[in-house]
Amino acid sequence: MSNSIAFSCDFNKYKCALFLCDMQEKFRQSILNFNGITDICKRLLTVATVLDIPLIVTEQYPKGLGSTINELDITNAKLKIEKTCFSMMVDDVHNYLKKNEDIKIILLCGIESHVCILQTTLDLIRAGYCVMVISDGVSSRNETERHYAFEIMRQAGAIITTSEICLFQLIRDKNHSHFKTIQNLIKNVSSTSTNIPSLPMNKL
Repeated sequence: MSNSIAFSCDFNKYKCALFLCDMQEKFRQSILNFNGITDICKRLLTVATVLDIPLIVTEQYPKGLGSTINELDITNAKLKIEKTCFSMMVDDVHNYLKKNEDIKIILLCGIESHVCILQTTLDLIRAGYCVMVISDGVSSRNETERHYAFEIMRQAGAIITTSEICLFQLIRDKNHSHFKTIQNLIKNVSSTSTNIPSLPMNKL
């Protein structure tokens, strides 16, 4: 990815959207630290509502894998799409982004890191978007797949970040009107979400 695209991840200049990928009931028992990922996704959904960030939600083959888990309130989603392909960049999502040309930054969370998250990231980068993968809001069935997915995404040009880093980038100033709300979200995050394995530096 060129430096010009990398530097376009500037919340002062461009609007962002939050993509929630396939947080469905069937995955609850199989995904590494599913409860922690859920907590981070809840945090991001709250921020999206407070800061009026458009929310896009997908569900992978819900007939077999179930709907989005009840813990996540997606009632404010601009789109909720059922899909069979792995990438979130299906026609309806592509068309929404095309109609909302001011959106240049995509915040991405959900599962699985090495399948739907990876393919969504690569498709978005190819389409010219700055992708910020929320590392503590993304997981797989095992740590090996998660690590290599992050390595591939970063090499492709994605920014691998955390929910806390992202939230502070969004508000940028203690005097932001929603600073207290954001601060409380950070303080009140559950311990399960801090148990997500970190990435070794040689994987970054």
